[in-house]
Amino acid sequence: MRVRDALLAGARGLWLAVFGIVGSVVLFTLTVVSIGFILLGIGVLTTPVVLGAVRAFAGLRRVQAAEWAGVRIPTPYRRPAARRGGVVGQVELCSALLKDKATWRDVQWLLMDMTIGAVLALLPAAMLVYAPWGVVLACGVWQPLVRAEGTFWFLFVPVTGQGTAFLAAATGLALGAVGLFTGPALLRAHFLLAEPLLRPSRERELALRVDHLTESRHDAVDDSAAALRRIERDLHDGAQARLVAMGMSLGTIEALVEKDPAQAKRLLAAARADSAEALTELRDLVRGIHPPVLAERGLADAVRALALRMPLTVEVDVELPGRAAEPVESAAYFAVSEVLTNASKHSGAERVWIDAHHAEGALRIAVTDNGRGGASIAGGTGLLGIERRLGAFDGVLAVSSPAGGPTMVTIEIPCALR
Repeated sequence: MRVRDALLAGARGLWLAVFGIVGSVVLFTLTVVSIGFILLGIGVLTTPVVLGAVRAFAGLRRVQAAEWAGVRIPTPYRRPAARRGGVVGQVELCSALLKDKATWRDVQWLLMDMTIGAVLALLPAAMLVYAPWGVVLACGVWQPLVRAEGTFWFLFVPVTGQGTAFLAAATGLALGAVGLFTGPALLRAHFLLAEPLLRPSRERELALRVDHLTESRHDAVDDSAAALRRIERDLHDGAQARLVAMGMSLGTIEALVEKDPAQAKRLLAAARADSAEALTELRDLVRGIHPPVLAERGLADAVRALALRMPLTVEVDVELPGRAAEPVESAAYFAVSEVLTNASKHSGAERVWIDAHHAEGALRIAVTDNGRGGASIAGGTGLLGIERRLGAFDGVLAVSSPAGGPTMVTIEIPCALR
């Protein structure tokens, strides 16, 4: 396992070093030239394109930091405001990018990435390569090298004969051993070196936080308004209509009870059936607003009860040592309900697995199905609605659904249990 991790770190570090030097040098040069051409007018058109490429390059490094070293670097860019078209809009876009501090932090990162960043990324691969190179050198390759150059330097070891060749081999093996233990740490250090420049500044982080809270507030208000409209519609079209019909039937029964008792009995039976159906619809409506089992027994039992009502085979593994706040439980419950409904209707799945636990101050729920895949947040209003509802609690929704499946929907809500 250690050898595999070291080799993987070396390969990734080599890729980062080579691609980093080439990409950073090219993008830095294009950025400087493009900004210089602003005075000639050409740079107004080219600078947004070049800076967009710089941001994409930095975004790729953020993704690699998270996937390769577990270093999560938030994106510092604010959502671009709507701008006018034509040359005026292009000038506004160029000006906004140049005024953005994140742009200049990205340019500083390019300088760092092509120098010390590339060296740090190259170290894991270099230490592993020196081990076999030293052994090959000691096996006799040193002889033609020494004849050609007089003295061949293996790092700090001057190779002039077989004895010094063995010393070079020992040095290489020592470096390889060090690389086995330090390769992943050096790769992580490369990303940690980039983090201060690629993450948002304190001011930008606060501004992004305000933007997120504003958007979440609007989404929560819209979601509440939509829920109220749905409740009003369900009451008007369902229980209310049945109660009105039942009232009319009772009036007819009152008129027929003496003239036609048999007809009155039939109408009375129909009214009794209408009242039962109205009661059932009201219970379903209340369950849709806030299920009684959720209020009485908590999220774990509510999810288990929800799984029993699904037409799919649902395996539930919930370990919660306490209960979250009622709004959090409600948001999590309806998120799971929506995901299960999507899996039942659209995925073609036969089996679903639900795993829920609380760790590191957050409630985490993973819903996995063995369906055909292809789901996305942007692909339907259901998952988008879940994301908006969770956003009101600083929650996040992640969807992994490659073509052919499986689909995993992960829900995470920061909260404390009581």
